[in-house]
Amino acid sequence: MKLIGPFKQVVTLANLPLRGKLADEQLEIIVDGGIVVDNNTIQHIGSFETLKNENPTIEIEQIEGEQTVLPAFVDSHTHICFGGNRANDFAMRNAGKTYLEIAESGGGIWSSVQHTRNASEEELLTTLLERISFLIDLGITTIEVKSGYGLDVENELKMLRIIKKAQQSTKATLVPTCLSAHLKPRDFEGSNPEYLEYILTEILPKVKEENLANRVDIFIEKSAFQPEESKDFLLKTKDLGFEITVHADQFTPGSSRIAVEVEAKSADHLEATIDEDIEFLAQSNTVATALPGASLGLGEKFTPARKLLDAGAIVAIASDWNPGSAPMGNLITQASILATFQKLTTAEVLAGMTFRAAFALNLEDRGKLEVGKKADFVTFKTNNFQNVLYNQGSLKAEHVYIDGNLVD
Repeated sequence: MKLIGPFKQVVTLANLPLRGKLADEQLEIIVDGGIVVDNNTIQHIGSFETLKNENPTIEIEQIEGEQTVLPAFVDSHTHICFGGNRANDFAMRNAGKTYLEIAESGGGIWSSVQHTRNASEEELLTTLLERISFLIDLGITTIEVKSGYGLDVENELKMLRIIKKAQQSTKATLVPTCLSAHLKPRDFEGSNPEYLEYILTEILPKVKEENLANRVDIFIEKSAFQPEESKDFLLKTKDLGFEITVHADQFTPGSSRIAVEVEAKSADHLEATIDEDIEFLAQSNTVATALPGASLGLGEKFTPARKLLDAGAIVAIASDWNPGSAPMGNLITQASILATFQKLTTAEVLAGMTFRAAFALNLEDRGKLEVGKKADFVTFKTNNFQNVLYNQGSLKAEHVYIDGNLVD
């Protein structure tokens, strides 16, 4: 057992509700606080001096200078296992080329599929671990990682095995998700429904057999999979015992409603969500996940996070880090910008990157600094927690703790 501190501010996020809008006045802030950790969990939180005096023999891990501590962040939607680079897509898009023109010139998702298929396992593992390290340095200790650039049995399993192998080399928690239903691959001879059946019969049983993922995702969009075939696929996926999440309402509305109807853990993107579907989401336990990185990368409008929160939805914020539409990867910068455009309170943004994002991953043991929670937290060299978002990602994390231990 050890006492870590003193922290100028301990921003606990304790007692905040799972859904709906939040005021900054609701934040619990312990001044000159400390955290007692044992067996990877938080045992006590309070005044550093009080905790020290009550436990005179406790080991102390001294924090130097003025630092503020927050729960570690959760990135609940990433595509960071991939090969290649799509900088040319970005340049062409900014030069006015359409999605179809970019795809016809060799870009788009299919480009990433080809690069990922051709990449060696060693190369994919090395670059994945580099991206995980980048996220840990930001204070992100729980990371969802999707497949979806393989799109056949061999290469989808290759991706998921690499994600599983990466877990053995990082202290962060990785949450693998099978996104074989990213789009129908060009080399598949058959219709969309036939490809989805191929996933159900050829890929997912092997994923389950090797325990490579417990979550399945699908991209519902005109350019990918249509609503009815997607709904049928998701229901069959649930019957196989998988949790489900959905790429929903990115360019056209309607698929977030399907996500709610099939009781998906989350509906992610939602840039095109219409008002009646906002209300539908708000009445459900499906997390509405905003992906501001995609809005910035594509020059599209942001997820209507303000309307979703006001309606009472559970709103998470994730990076969507991928080689095409969201190459930045800096969740804190993206969330800070989303807050500016959607007028989100600091409490709403912090909740969206911590316990609300964790709920989207079915992880309720983290995201708050509370007794019994996983001892993952991040410190910043400031005496005012507001500076984390105010500096829009330029205030770097000072220390990152996983299971109460300082990450080197």
